[in-house]
Amino acid sequence: MRIQLSDHFTYGKLIRFTLPAIAMMIFTSIYSVVDGFFVSNCAGKIPFAAVNLIMPVLMILGTVGFMFGAGGTALVAKTYGEGEKEKANIYFSLFVYVAFAIGLVLAALAFIFIRPIASLLGAEGALLDNCTLYARIILVALPFYILQVMFQSFFSAAEKPMLGLIVTISAGMTNIVFDAILVILLPQEYKLAGAAIATALAQTVGGIVPLFYFFRKNSSILRLGKTKYNGKAILKACTNGSSEFMSNIAMSIVGMLYNRQLMNYAKEDGVAAYGVMMYVSMVFSAAFLGYTMGAAPVIGYHDGAGNYNELKGLVRKSLSLVAIFGVVMVVSAELLAVPISKIFVGYDPALLKLTVSGFRIFALCFAFLGFGIFVSGFFTALNDGLTSALISFLRTLVFETAAVLILPMIWKLTGIWLSVVVAEFLSLILGTIFLIVKRGKYHY
Repeated sequence: MRIQLSDHFTYGKLIRFTLPAIAMMIFTSIYSVVDGFFVSNCAGKIPFAAVNLIMPVLMILGTVGFMFGAGGTALVAKTYGEGEKEKANIYFSLFVYVAFAIGLVLAALAFIFIRPIASLLGAEGALLDNCTLYARIILVALPFYILQVMFQSFFSAAEKPMLGLIVTISAGMTNIVFDAILVILLPQEYKLAGAAIATALAQTVGGIVPLFYFFRKNSSILRLGKTKYNGKAILKACTNGSSEFMSNIAMSIVGMLYNRQLMNYAKEDGVAAYGVMMYVSMVFSAAFLGYTMGAAPVIGYHDGAGNYNELKGLVRKSLSLVAIFGVVMVVSAELLAVPISKIFVGYDPALLKLTVSGFRIFALCFAFLGFGIFVSGFFTALNDGLTSALISFLRTLVFETAAVLILPMIWKLTGIWLSVVVAEFLSLILGTIFLIVKRGKYHY
């Protein structure tokens, strides 16, 4: 039976509704991990370090999709909950067209300036050449990547989370298949380019397929069609999604800072080891992101409809599930530290030892990670973009930046691995304060 936004959500129904979004985000992360696996094992340590060094820049450019996806979904779901179905579709169409246009502009500008940007990040010689090559190929597909990220949110709002999962699997399999073909079979000097082409093709599939679905008559509650410019709606969506925008930009900036610190303390080996941790973190955090993405339209709908008892139940159930996920992830990460590290850097004993020792410390952050993600996404779903943005800004930029700058002065390399753990613990305290303070306003 199809689950609707207006339903009463038990634990079971909430898990069933959000599970496709969770799987979708995890699978998206996994095919990024596969990309790193092929580059590290087939192209070598320097190309792998190059991918990890330039990736935060590419992620910053893709944040437009997260912003319009999260912020636009919140506004569309709330509008739909208020009974204005036609207006919800006008908003939906507007956000998709504007985001794609912004993607075209960003791709053109980044293509021109990516080499000096990589140089500013500390890349030199072969590392700089590899960063530039990989990024320029990926940038060709940037507008479609922005759409892919947007539609991951809107599939849940359209009451079609399973279709979103199918699209994501299709994009992921495109990446994996072409990675296997291009990275393995091409000569050594072309392997990195092959990995970039595989990723660009996957992002194009992930962006174009939903366009065809939503442009045609379909069984969802959303459809792309005619729209008109509405600066107020765009501003509202951007404000709603400012936390996701800020969070992704901040994480990318912090990622660059981590890489700079690691270059100081452990050179390319440190960047490569951190890359392994980031790949695992992407998969684990994807579960929290997917849950929040799947639950957000439900939260937005019931807020718009004034169903406050249901809203209270959603908050209580969500916090319980996030806590359980966190404990399971920490235990899993500690048990899998060695085998996961071997998959990526088993060819280099010194690098493997460095990665495992850092990973065991880094993995403690998963106990707190989901809380900050959910609380920020919760306020986005309530169309309280300011609160959500403030949480994201403090969590991902202020706390992590302070930690990664201060802790290495005390514990050197160990301080770098501890930084994210400390930052996520502080974000748990911050989120708890905001939930208590805002309870009266939103009746949850």
